[in-house]
Amino acid sequence: MIARRTMLAGLASLPIAAVAATRTGGVSRIDPALDRIIAPSARVERLASGYRWAEGPVWAAREKCLFFNDPPSNILYRWRAGDGAKPFLSPSGLQTPVPPDIREAGLNGLAIDASGALIAADSGTRAIVQIDIASGQRRILADRYQGKKFNSPNDLCIAASGAIYFTDPTYGLREGDASPLRELTQCGLYRLTPDGTVTLLDGDHRRPNGVALSPDGRTLYLALSDEAQPEVLAYTLDADGLPTQRRLFRDMRPEQTRGLPGLPDGIKVDARGHVFATGPGGVHICAPDGTLLGMVSTGKAIANCAIDQEGARLFLTSADQLAVIGLRRV
Repeated sequence: MIARRTMLAGLASLPIAAVAATRTGGVSRIDPALDRIIAPSARVERLASGYRWAEGPVWAAREKCLFFNDPPSNILYRWRAGDGAKPFLSPSGLQTPVPPDIREAGLNGLAIDASGALIAADSGTRAIVQIDIASGQRRILADRYQGKKFNSPNDLCIAASGAIYFTDPTYGLREGDASPLRELTQCGLYRLTPDGTVTLLDGDHRRPNGVALSPDGRTLYLALSDEAQPEVLAYTLDADGLPTQRRLFRDMRPEQTRGLPGLPDGIKVDARGHVFATGPGGVHICAPDGTLLGMVSTGKAIANCAIDQEGARLFLTSADQLAVIGLRRV
């Protein structure tokens, strides 16, 4: 576990220009090891804008494109080089008229399963769904735990076994925790196995959000979008994919205290185990042991990020825009 004083010292050691970059956009280099991930000359480039809240990006290797969402608008977008970002599914999530108690009717976090289908946290339908990219056909994989409807699934990732880890806060409900639609008392971290079994892994947190797996599948990362606990946690998983230990991976209170935009949200992990965790100030790029190497910022809150198949680009869904920055390939 990284000591709190080490994290504070790392941020405090940033040059004034680097601190400014977290507010205006750019790369903040904290550790020289960042240069092995992002070239010093790399710059953030805006690809598209005009969204209510851009979210949940995933790279689809077969289609050679990026899918991302605008949950409040209930639209799934597809971005391709040379073609730009265009609506792909509308409505993306809830297929019926939107009830007044639903705040975000669209899809949120996305992943691609072994068959090439989209697996989505459907905030509006309040379910984990599978969507065939070619036909748009949808199938609900799970929408309940112990007979009670999920709150509003937010983010997910898929293990090599096919198990889906996902989070279920109340962000998609207009009145949040007090919503009359709410059936579950906890905001949970869950696992859905291919046979349809849903297991609650952790129900202790107010705002479980982004979730990602290490390359070996033995560590599960969870972001807490909680103003009182802005942290990324790491769970050690056993051979069956169940957590045996929980520890603090990254404390983002120092950046929050500085008033930098955003909260812990989406997470991705590259092939070398580096963790790209969005939070106050942008994407926090960490070594596998939790050491903060640097940050990438757009000057606005970044909800989530995605790495393409070649490991050459980091896509950023940031407030009203989609952006990208180049990465050094493994």
